[in-house]
Amino acid sequence: MGKKVQFQLIGVQAAKVRRVMINDRLVPSAMHKTAVAGPVRVGALGLEVDEQADLSVHGGLEKAVYAYPHEHYAYWRQARVDAGLGGIDDALLPGALGENLTLQGLLEADVWVGDVLQFADCTLRVTQPREPCFKFNASMGFNQASKQMAQTGFCGFYLAVDRPGTVQAGEFGTLVPGPRRASISERFQAKMFKHLR
Repeated sequence: MGKKVQFQLIGVQAAKVRRVMINDRLVPSAMHKTAVAGPVRVGALGLEVDEQADLSVHGGLEKAVYAYPHEHYAYWRQARVDAGLGGIDDALLPGALGENLTLQGLLEADVWVGDVLQFADCTLRVTQPREPCFKFNASMGFNQASKQMAQTGFCGFYLAVDRPGTVQAGEFGTLVPGPRRASISERFQAKMFKHLR
């Protein structure tokens, strides 16, 4: 059994579905999340101000909210520079990875399926890692982004809503360990291995 860990919610982001050009065709997407100010209501299907374009792979009760570690942003900024994109003024703000919650102090190796994230007014449960897709390449601006996510394991994780309520950027939360049978890192590596076989 692990110990409780405190972390901070750096950003809360949402987006409405819109059509974006990917690989020369218009595709519905809500990947480009932007900051939401003040307390944000979280219901059973996620942030009330957020949408998902493809409910076969995002959203629903088990993937209601997507969380991503803030610590990985430095890697992705450098990856974009290495790909000939961006520069010093390329902020790559929270939400750029498609996440609803940007967390500081929780990496994939620290988080296990079944762990609970307790906020003052809301409780979320870790369900599974996020898998990279073609929209992630388009959002990051280079075709190797999904491959790099698979190689690094910088995937983030999905959350189910156990107790609806509100969350707000800047607040602290506590990770309460669950049964600890499979970490997000282990689950992600197993999925990537299966895809690559």
